Amino acid sequence: MKRRLFFILALLPLLVCAQSLQRVKPEKVGMSSRQLRYADEAINNAIDNGEIPGAVLAVVRHGKMAYLKAYGNKQVYPSKEPMTVGTVFDMASCSKTISTATCAMILVERGQLRLLDAVNRYIPDFEDWKSDDGLESQTIRVADLLTHSSGLPAYAPTEEVSKRYGSPSPQGLLDYICHVKREFRPKTDFCYSCLNFITLQHIIETITHQSLRDFARQNIFDILGMDYTDYLPCAPDANGKWQNTEEAHWAHLLPSGTDWRSIVAPTTKEPDGSVLVAQVHDPLARIMNGGISGNAGLFARADDVALFCAALQNGGEWRGHRILSPASVNTLHRVPREVAHLGRTIGWDSYSDYSSNKGDLLDADGVICHTGFTGTSIVMDANTDISIILLINSVHPEEGHSVVRLRSLVGNVVAASIMK
Repeated sequence: MKRRLFFILALLPLLVCAQSLQRVKPEKVGMSSRQLRYADEAINNAIDNGEIPGAVLAVVRHGKMAYLKAYGNKQVYPSKEPMTVGTVFDMASCSKTISTATCAMILVERGQLRLLDAVNRYIPDFEDWKSDDGLESQTIRVADLLTHSSGLPAYAPTEEVSKRYGSPSPQGLLDYICHVKREFRPKTDFCYSCLNFITLQHIIETITHQSLRDFARQNIFDILGMDYTDYLPCAPDANGKWQNTEEAHWAHLLPSGTDWRSIVAPTTKEPDGSVLVAQVHDPLARIMNGGISGNAGLFARADDVALFCAALQNGGEWRGHRILSPASVNTLHRVPREVAHLGRTIGWDSYSDYSSNKGDLLDADGVICHTGFTGTSIVMDANTDISIILLINSVHPEEGHSVVRLRSLVGNVVAASIMK
């Protein structure tokens, strides 16, 4: 019996990591190790200059992990803690792509949603665009939300909305979105808007009768083995300090007695000197939606994001576990004709002004990408079958540190490392 128990305990770490990508030397997938060292140099320079506390870089090619490395510290305040490749990051707006857009496409495949459906088919109070004189109107459709061409403003005044509806109040925030002034006629312009994806969240939840957290877990994360990916519900305590109201799904995977938050990279220092750890940084996602939000709120580690990218690069399937059809993956890569001038695909970026994280060397055709305010970044190139995942908590311990240039530098290095 003791021998059997020992065998099970010895095997457990392997079972937990069973879905991780196979790690290979870059040369095994046609890449140059020597060239990739320039990425190390660029990231370490940013750390030395105080621009970021640390980072994790993952490069996936041909379904294999060609590069995975941690740099610097995951925490520098109130004490220093080293970064590891297993660090879990606040993915910020990368939640839009990994979770919300993917969930929407799953419902499209199941015949429960159309990209051409009117938003108010699912949210009756949602107002369409109307001209200032009230003589013209135009329907806002699901595709308009996904391409940020709906006319909804970029964000909502969190303090004003929370005073009006209370906090957290997902329905209050939705009411605000339903009636806020639309800034332009749908499809005529581009405004990157968190409100688009919060609206999508409510559409997904209305159709599925599940929270976005549960639906995404059952239909994406569990299927691919993304064990360290989750939304983390939270609420303020009696003193106004933010606390998690539920454990992360990975809590049971850690050694007994380990705080599940201990593997999460902290973000911003609060006015009282505490630091947000495992409570989403985005104000609307945290204050109004309590941690589960269509625009932000997902936490993940690099290994899990790599699995997601490998699946999309493989037509929506990984090791026999499918989350999307090849047709849906092609749709995610394609900029709709009617908004070709905007450069946004369904849920992703291709060549808008927000796409600089792909760098200068990857061809725009076939490349989709996205970034998150906390410092996260994903680039996928169908032409070279490569994914670049750069995870940074650049808002720790304070905001104001730009990683726009660093993302491009790393993208250029990785692109130049492809030899065949």
